[in-house]
Amino acid sequence: MGGQRNGGRVGRAATLLGTVVLLILFGSAGSACAHAALKSADPVDGTVVKKAPAAITLTFTESVGLLDDSFRVLDPENRRVHIGEPQHAGGRSETARVTLPDDMGTGTFTVGWRVVSADSHPVSGAFTFSVGKPSATTAVIPAQAAGDTASSTLYDIARYFAYGGLALLLGTLLFTLVTGVEAARGLLLTGWWTLLASTVALLLLRGPYERGGGPAAVFDPSVLAETVTSRPGVVLLVRLVLLAGAAFFPVRAGGRWWAAGGGLLTVALAGTWAAAEHASAGIQVPVAMVSAVLHLLAVAAWLGGLAALLTALYRAPEDLPASAVTRFSRLALTAVTVLVITGVYQSWRGLGSLDALTTTSYGRLLVAKLIAVLLLLAAGAYSRRWTARLAAPVERRADVRERVLEPVGAAADAEVSGTDTSGGADAGTDTSAGADIGTGTDSGAETETGTKTGAETDSDSGSATGPRPLPSTGGGDPGAYRRGLRRSVLAEVIVGILVLVITTLLTGTQPGRAATEAAASAAEAARPMASTTVIPFDVGTPGGHGKIQIELTPGRVGENSVQAVTFGPDGGLVTVPELRLTFTLKKQDIGPLDAKLTDRGGYWTSDTLNLPLPGTWTMKATVRTTDIDQITVSRTVRIG
Repeated sequence: MGGQRNGGRVGRAATLLGTVVLLILFGSAGSACAHAALKSADPVDGTVVKKAPAAITLTFTESVGLLDDSFRVLDPENRRVHIGEPQHAGGRSETARVTLPDDMGTGTFTVGWRVVSADSHPVSGAFTFSVGKPSATTAVIPAQAAGDTASSTLYDIARYFAYGGLALLLGTLLFTLVTGVEAARGLLLTGWWTLLASTVALLLLRGPYERGGGPAAVFDPSVLAETVTSRPGVVLLVRLVLLAGAAFFPVRAGGRWWAAGGGLLTVALAGTWAAAEHASAGIQVPVAMVSAVLHLLAVAAWLGGLAALLTALYRAPEDLPASAVTRFSRLALTAVTVLVITGVYQSWRGLGSLDALTTTSYGRLLVAKLIAVLLLLAAGAYSRRWTARLAAPVERRADVRERVLEPVGAAADAEVSGTDTSGGADAGTDTSAGADIGTGTDSGAETETGTKTGAETDSDSGSATGPRPLPSTGGGDPGAYRRGLRRSVLAEVIVGILVLVITTLLTGTQPGRAATEAAASAAEAARPMASTTVIPFDVGTPGGHGKIQIELTPGRVGENSVQAVTFGPDGGLVTVPELRLTFTLKKQDIGPLDAKLTDRGGYWTSDTLNLPLPGTWTMKATVRTTDIDQITVSRTVRIG
């Protein structure tokens, strides 16, 4: 009956764990987003330019990798425009640029783009711009910009299994080495095969995931060839090589070189995650890489070790000594300490500000992980209480065995006189041989059962003629303690899986710092697309002073329109014979660029000003009030 109850509990536990995993996997597999974010686009989304631009340039918050099909440009009739090869603008890794043909035509064009963030996640989007004037368009957002849901879902599922396999592999290995208990060694093989299969799946799905294609693309040799030469693909290949080495690594060997080799193999496996996730991009990359490796090792030691402990408690609880549980408890406490330290640093690095806790998806996931970790710590506290109770009887029984060796009372006198007070009669019972008499305690506490030896009494009256009975250990039932420990560890494993799933989600979610930067860039892009500058002037003649108001639209890199008006001493509009306007970017030695203003009868305009680079430009205005009186004044203007 006990075996049936245990089997039922194991089945229910497995069902519950599987349900939790499936709900979280399929409920959130498609919600991940990348680290990099689009900072600016030229031409700007929704703008109208007089003539077709020479190129499309995108700027991101971090470095990005380019694909052969990173850009797709569609004309108003949904026909694909022939464009150049994607490249980085000016050699800057945070940009993506593609040249456009001269004969694009006019109307509204749709641009779909897709690049790979430095942390290996693809990021995509689309926007429109118009040449000449806006027009109706039948173009739709290219499929590669939106991405294929099936490919991204399968890729995310493989990532979950990879994390789980690593936790099982490393956690079980550490548990076996620290405790010496081999009841859970079967999990080593499970973890190794899970990690191997998920890594192969990630390598095959990487191409469709990056390109936004369907799962059928895994059979395309050209896609796989491109994958294995990319940084994420190389990292996955390194992981496969390390797993092959781990298959031949002796678990039961010993010595300094064995420990060093095992440590290097373990750190290298964890490093394959750090090299392809958030730690590899952003600020403080070296520190972040070390922190990520330590964090992942601590997670594996804690959660994988809990799975091994739970397996041992169900399969062979009698072979799990209290000392082994105590040793694992110390290992888990060390892992928790490392998790807290590295977790605080990674949270600061990923969030950037406290506001991001509630305003970004990354922050909200981080709060959920914090709550889950607190629940895990609470379950761990109960497990430590059961561990202490399980260990306490052993310590007390050992203390009792030491004290019973000292003869007292009549037995001491008999020993002095050389008389054997045992009378050679043990009633056929060996109470010191370590036999378990069914009380759930070791034989060191046999006298708790009331069994008497020939040396204890001369008759059934109970008159003591030998050593006094052993004091009660008060140890309780170790079997009950193991059952209590089993329940608390099961709770830890359930919550631990939740923590592991949230951790995996975090690695695929745009960090709060990057999201804040992207929001700031979007706000900058949404600001009024014009800048107005007022420049006073005075030619030194009576009534020869006033001011020039210059409006620059949109006030950004590329084509701009200019409108200028002059005001007299009384603040009213006045006409002047001549007004010239030039722009100079001194740091780049560009200019002066003539705006070529045209008099429109009271105001001056130009639609041909092209400012090629961002920066602080010097704007010089030359105003002539008479045939001989003129002056040149200047102001600086910021071009974004």
